[in-house]
Amino acid sequence: MRVVYLLLGLLLVGLGILGIFLPGLPTTPLMLLALWMFARSSKRLHQWLYHHPRFGPPLQRWKEHRVIPLKAKVMSGSMMALSFGYLLFFRDSSLWLLLVVGAVMAYGLWFVCSKPSQPPS
Repeated sequence: MRVVYLLLGLLLVGLGILGIFLPGLPTTPLMLLALWMFARSSKRLHQWLYHHPRFGPPLQRWKEHRVIPLKAKVMSGSMMALSFGYLLFFRDSSLWLLLVVGAVMAYGLWFVCSKPSQPPS
């Protein structure tokens, strides 16, 4: 099972790196999942990712304080709105699909917005 976790962790890091350049792909959640996978497969990769100069600080803030920065909240909400708008106006989607996708996105937005934007002072 360790090999599966390791491979999934590497895949998630790759997707997270793509997320830096593709606005619809969320980097930090993918890195959080990769960190979880590495915790079960490779202590060395877990430490590397957790202390990485670019990816480490958001992972550390999440682990210590469950913080989601305001910029990430705005980006998340914007991408959800654009995605839902695309589905609504440019795709021939059924009502049940729109309701399910809308409910999932609403829950995701609620979750993101319910977390603090900064660590406590």
